[in-house]
Amino acid sequence: MTNSRINFAKTAPKAFKALIGFDAAARAGLDPALVELVQIRASQLNRCAYCLHMHTSDARKAGESEERLHMVAVWHEAGHFFSEKERAALALTEAVTLIHEGGVPDDVYAGALEQFGEEELAQLLAVVFTINTWNRIAIAGAKVPGTDERAAR
Repeated sequence: MTNSRINFAKTAPKAFKALIGFDAAARAGLDPALVELVQIRASQLNRCAYCLHMHTSDARKAGESEERLHMVAVWHEAGHFFSEKERAALALTEAVTLIHEGGVPDDVYAGALEQFGEEELAQLLAVVFTINTWNRIAIAGAKVPGTDERAAR
C-alpha cells in the first residue's frame, strides 16, 4: 500500500524549514544526550514509532546505553538510572506532552527550574514543543518507522 498522505516537507516547505530552524535553536546549549532522552519520552507518550525509532537510533550513535534506553519508558520506577536533572527533564516532558491531563504541575515546573535555571529551562521547553510537533507531523503523515528521511534533505 502506498502512502496517500501529503509529504509535509515538500508540501509546506516554508513551515517545514521554520520548524527545522526552531528545532536547532531549541537544542542550542543543551546536552545532546538529554535532548535525545526528552525526544524519546515524548515520542513514547505520543506513540510516534517513526520518531521513537529515529531518536533511539540517534541516542545509540551518541553513546547512550541500551540499558538506559530500555528504562526511559519506566523512568519513574527506575529513577536511579537517571540523574536528578534528567529526571526533572523527563517529568517536565511528560507534563507538557500530556498537558491535557491537568497542565504542568507547580512542583514539576519548580523542579525543572531548580535543575536548569531560567534560560536552560526555556531551551528545554522549546525542545519539548518541537518534538511534540514532529510527532504530530509524523503520525498525521503516517511516516513508517525505520525510514529516516533526514539524510535526503
